Amino acid sequence: MAPLRVLELYSGIGGMHCGLTESGVPAEVIAAVDVNTTANEVYKYNFPKTPLWPKTIEGIPLKELDALSFDMILMSPPCQPFTRIGLQGDVSDPRAKSFLYVLDILPRLQKPPTYILLENVKGFESSEAREAMVTTLEKCGFRYQELLLSPPCLGIPNSRLRYFLIAKLQKEPFAFQTTNKILEEFPMIHSLESDCSSTAQCLEGNLQADVDQNNTISSTPCGTEQCPQRTFLFKLETAKDLKRKQSQNNDICIRMLEEFLEENIEGPSQYFLPPKSLLRYALILDIVKPTCRRSTCFTKGYGHYVEGTGSVLQTATDVEIGSVYKSLETLSEEEKLEKLSTLKMRYFTPREIANLHGFPPEFGFPDKITTKQRYRLLGNSLNVHVVANLITILLQLH
Repeated sequence: MAPLRVLELYSGIGGMHCGLTESGVPAEVIAAVDVNTTANEVYKYNFPKTPLWPKTIEGIPLKELDALSFDMILMSPPCQPFTRIGLQGDVSDPRAKSFLYVLDILPRLQKPPTYILLENVKGFESSEAREAMVTTLEKCGFRYQELLLSPPCLGIPNSRLRYFLIAKLQKEPFAFQTTNKILEEFPMIHSLESDCSSTAQCLEGNLQADVDQNNTISSTPCGTEQCPQRTFLFKLETAKDLKRKQSQNNDICIRMLEEFLEENIEGPSQYFLPPKSLLRYALILDIVKPTCRRSTCFTKGYGHYVEGTGSVLQTATDVEIGSVYKSLETLSEEEKLEKLSTLKMRYFTPREIANLHGFPPEFGFPDKITTKQRYRLLGNSLNVHVVANLITILLQLH
């Protein structure tokens, strides 16, 4: 087959582009569009041959889009109008304007794309924007399937629950039976890269983990060997929280975090939690060890804010966390700090988060992009492996 001509909207740092490459589908990104200047610097650094349009999508006239004659659209519209912890302005949010323009222009294209893949946050599935989207797709003659997926379904130890939609024109049937229900696992999971037979179970645990991150804050070590029945439960954690985390860490379908960690970190001291953060947030940290098979979703505030932005890594693996935390309430601040420091807790590095997101080893950042900016960009990105598998499914034939 001739290489697909792909239009990448809201291209960010290129997560969709990486997923397309990983899928192995013969394709060329003929244009990537994004207004974020920092993200564009990273995109150009990694994909110097791809035409990058630093403009608003709604500023691209129909005639210009028709001239591209693309076969596929990959897009990840702004999530702020739909996130559960935001204002949920939905279609009235100005940041939804560009997506509504895409829906308006889709039926008017001289040659509609054959394939569409969209990613967004959980919550999008119940939005007015989603209703407008499926109405438009049906009007244009697309079949589609909606999914809610998290990386542990592919054996990746990071919760990042996201909404996905894959669509293709009626003349191109799906290789599986579509349903109007939102799938919580990959169709034809046997053909994907994970041999895990408990996909739905993996997702169920991370659905709950995703909810917990937004609604309750807990602190616990992980792994059954560190969490016996007598383990101390921290102030903001329930026995149910502990049981769920134990279950995740016993799931051999999921790889250990140590596989995603850097061996030699440049300037390691910058990643250790500062004393003020240790004292203030000790009881609300989500602490994991290299042998854990779970971590919470990393957000754009990671490394700058502590609460609810992602897990931290306990690097002193020989220290029993329970013995450290049990005595904290009776100690002075100086003694607390001394105790907590024995755990040697640090943030995951941007490269480690990129690894968990599935970005290939050759993916990098220009030197001028700061650590804070890298965290922010990665927090706004997506999981490359999930996208790659969805593209493969989207293009499979009967």
